[in-house]
Amino acid sequence: MALFILVGASSFKTDFFEIAKQIEIFTTLFKELNMNYVDETNPAELMDTAIKNMLDDLDPYTKFLNEQDVETFRINNTGEYSGIGALVRSYEDRLVIVEPYKGYPADKAGLKAGDELITIAGIDVKDFQDDASELLKGANKTSVNVTYKRQGKTYEATIEREAIEVDAVPYFHMIDEEIGYVVLSRFNKKASSQTREAIESLKAEGAKKLIVDLRGNPGGLLSEAINVTNLFVPKGTLVVTTKSKVKKFNQSYETRNKPLDEEIPLVVLVDGKSASASEIVSGSLQDLDRAVIVGARSFGKGLVQRPLKLTYGTQLKVTISRYYTPSGRCIQSLDYWNRDEEGNAVRNTQFNEFTTRNGRKVKDGGGIMPDVPIASLNTNDLVNALVNNHVLFDYATDYYYGHPGQAVGDFSLTDADFEAFKRHVSASSFDFQTKTELALKESLTGKNNELFGREVEENTKALLLSIEKSKLAALDTFRKEITKPLEDEIVKRYVYREGLYDYYLNHDEAIQASAQLLKDESKYRSILK
Repeated sequence: MALFILVGASSFKTDFFEIAKQIEIFTTLFKELNMNYVDETNPAELMDTAIKNMLDDLDPYTKFLNEQDVETFRINNTGEYSGIGALVRSYEDRLVIVEPYKGYPADKAGLKAGDELITIAGIDVKDFQDDASELLKGANKTSVNVTYKRQGKTYEATIEREAIEVDAVPYFHMIDEEIGYVVLSRFNKKASSQTREAIESLKAEGAKKLIVDLRGNPGGLLSEAINVTNLFVPKGTLVVTTKSKVKKFNQSYETRNKPLDEEIPLVVLVDGKSASASEIVSGSLQDLDRAVIVGARSFGKGLVQRPLKLTYGTQLKVTISRYYTPSGRCIQSLDYWNRDEEGNAVRNTQFNEFTTRNGRKVKDGGGIMPDVPIASLNTNDLVNALVNNHVLFDYATDYYYGHPGQAVGDFSLTDADFEAFKRHVSASSFDFQTKTELALKESLTGKNNELFGREVEENTKALLLSIEKSKLAALDTFRKEITKPLEDEIVKRYVYREGLYDYYLNHDEAIQASAQLLKDESKYRSILK
């Protein structure tokens, strides 16, 4: 025991000495650099760059939060802030309205998705150094003047800010006489209470079966994930375990309350954007054989973060542990600590097998795999690139203004619409490069070019041209996967997000499949056996 204590103390002293040593080296370097560099330096910018680059070598969830970031983090967790009531995206020197919330200030002022903000309170957006979206926030009942561009024309508007409440449950409704549908879009402090209220309301309308939609839910508070799970499983049930190198973060979390309903047949919908707390809920309900999971493989984030307070109102949001579902699975899909030659995180390819409470086989290391897969919810590099490069968004904007008054009750993308979309992709600056293309282009540079000779070079260029031409054909190959998010974006332009959920009830493949499953009691129970 004495030897163990001695070794432990020695290890602690070594770690502490190494940290102190590196801090002293960095402090000395930082001081000498700022005092002796040939030109004037900006110490704050240098330090910000140094911190961010240091954290980039870890994982994308460990971040330094300045005072502005801390406020944003607080808003995400509480769901309350004062502003214009719109989702805004900043990219390069542009600030674009992505989604105005129905009935909130931006909507009242006439702003639409796709509007590009030019000036805010007289400040030119492209010249603003920080996040220009912060200019839209302000005290309740104050006004802000904006100029914006829409379809090539410039307009002005005055927006009066309001207190904005971001609901965790933006929608719930009966699908038929027996099946209720609840959308849980985030895990802020309202998540479990609003989910409970929605279910109680649906049960009062006659709901005897339930679909909970976690698609697109990026996660949030761990405590709320446990409380939402607790609505369906008995008190004292293990939901999640966290493991860390710091002993105080090694914890097992069990449900603490009486469940709302531990018998109601339940389907949970997930997709590739369901992450973190969403995966805790879906993963635990799957492991406990309490719900059938429908949709597509979830994101695969098995890491837990905690904000640690620093000086001057700043914080460090740091990954403190991995979490494990009741069967023992860690569903983390990317390995940020063993990167490839290009410095990218490596995706897990070896999966361990676990068993649910009833003995069903489930695997770790790659998100939550649905019990019932839905093909239209699958994604790939092409679909993700179309979304991330805003190609679908921009086409939806053009479609909206090209089809005024479009009825969306039975809307679906026609063959002509999809051909128009393909022309839009061809005319856009969209540049999607596969790993194969990058490798081929790399082979044409430097010594490789000299080594292979002219004939190989010409053949490689011909192959690259062939790949480029085949990309347009790939749009047809993955039409089903592309059509789903494209139709969603278009419908949302006409009837807002609430109208999109109404549209889902009769047109969404995953909801239709879930409803059919719940109606077939024997099939539902056979999946959980």
